[in-house]
Amino acid sequence: MPTLIHPTAVIHPAAQLHPTVQVGAYSVIGERVKIGQDTTIGAHAVLEGPLEIGARNQIFPGTAIGLEPQDLKYDGAPSWVKIGDDNRIREYVTINRATQAGEYTAIGNGNLLMAYVHVAHNCAIEDNVVISNSVSLAGHVHIESRAVIGGMVGIHQFARIGKMAMVGGMSRISQDVPPFMLVEGNPARVRSLNSVGIKRAGLTEADYHILKKVFRILYRSGNSLNEALEQFSLLPENEHLQHLQHFFQESITVGRRGPTPGMKKKHEDE
Repeated sequence: MPTLIHPTAVIHPAAQLHPTVQVGAYSVIGERVKIGQDTTIGAHAVLEGPLEIGARNQIFPGTAIGLEPQDLKYDGAPSWVKIGDDNRIREYVTINRATQAGEYTAIGNGNLLMAYVHVAHNCAIEDNVVISNSVSLAGHVHIESRAVIGGMVGIHQFARIGKMAMVGGMSRISQDVPPFMLVEGNPARVRSLNSVGIKRAGLTEADYHILKKVFRILYRSGNSLNEALEQFSLLPENEHLQHLQHFFQESITVGRRGPTPGMKKKHEDE
């Protein structure tokens, strides 16, 4: 059997690699790195620990994962990065460790991070998320499952992107992006329901119609956010509606960034 480790790769003796892991030329894998089965590491990648990578991940050339956070508060604490299964992490992606001891930066399962994506300290990316080229996540950003982020987007620290949301390319995200919504612009605004993403995710027609009603209540009724949230109780019970309501309730609490607003009415722009 041919070796799966290129002879020019530098691997610390204490690193734990499953026998099926492939490592490309000139890659460097440090101490306290653990890599699961059938994961491939491309050429010139740098992996530093503490770092855990699950099974069947594709790590492309030039990536840098598990290095110290770009945070002036960092004092050398033993923080880490945890990556799940079946992710594709493309060329020159950077994923930093968390800032405080015992904390971690987390990547879930089935995600696609395209080239030059930066994931800062303490970020959390759930499952089946697509992040396009040259997107930068500041510290403590949380992206829920099945969200899609367009290219060259900047996301402010502590912002949250809701599940099945879509962020248009070159947007500036400084507030929370509500689940199921399409957000775009600088400053960002909720433009519409993310109809394509919702249908691709396999939601039922009943789910879709409830979310359409929710969108109208939130962004087309003229109600304040609190008034709109009160009207949610008039709709049929639905797990996606409950998630959306919980998201807003958390977003408007003290210390959070608040939800991204909708578009202004024409008379307000004039």
